[in-house]
Amino acid sequence: MAGETNRGTDRDAVADDRALKARHRALWASGDYPAVAAEIIPSLGPELVAACGVAAGDRVLDVAAGSGNAAIPAAATGAVVTASDLTPELFDEGRRLAGERGVTLEWVEADAEALPSADDSFDIVMSCVGAMFAPHHQATADELIRVARPGGRIGLISWTPEGFIGHLFATVKPYAPPPPPGASPPPLWGSEDHVRELFGERVADLSMRRRSVRMDHCASPLEFREYWKRNYGPTIAAYRFTSEHPERVEALDRDFLEFLTVWNRSDDTGSTAYDAEYLLVTATKR
Repeated sequence: MAGETNRGTDRDAVADDRALKARHRALWASGDYPAVAAEIIPSLGPELVAACGVAAGDRVLDVAAGSGNAAIPAAATGAVVTASDLTPELFDEGRRLAGERGVTLEWVEADAEALPSADDSFDIVMSCVGAMFAPHHQATADELIRVARPGGRIGLISWTPEGFIGHLFATVKPYAPPPPPGASPPPLWGSEDHVRELFGERVADLSMRRRSVRMDHCASPLEFREYWKRNYGPTIAAYRFTSEHPERVEALDRDFLEFLTVWNRSDDTGSTAYDAEYLLVTATKR
């Protein structure tokens, strides 16, 4: 009887995880994340590729690659690139962009917490504001390390808790669906202590640098609020979660606009500027 109970518990855990990942896939398939990557943070992918030292012939895995904002620049170096993501709906735009650049790469549907790759498969494993959104951070870190070869490089860009995106999430959180049990907040990947704990002694040459990217795409905080509501999956999910309660939608609109107004660094009417801090991490697998 105990064995049957354990098997039942295991089946329930597997079913729960599949349901969780299905929700995550739907979240990132909503809106237009490729537009966000191209219009708001186009510089981050090439920066990560340069930080990892990607070169011709390197076997590269981009985890949670989205539409390829890092994978495509990596392929442009002559590297052999696999772009993996839980949300294959993003791949069509990625293939189109890769075609425009004249590069080829492999696109693979994959969960960052259970990558379909053998141990020690890649010279470089990287993720640009992608793997940080997998709910279980230790499982994700373990996979990033597992699939890198000994002596291979691991590179990450993650939003920090203290930065613009970290505060955006904090603003939206009271209106968003509750996180699943055991999930960690995505911006924790932008905390140096958290990264050290996740990687432990399995990496060497761990470098962590805080940098920022300026977001100045919209003319006003109100326009930028509507941009996030229209294009960014986590924001869309919060508004959907509150949609049956008009007073909460109104409160979210108010709080979101106030946040964007306070964080606007532009003094010029008709423009905005937001400096979004991120943590650039590079390491070598022992």
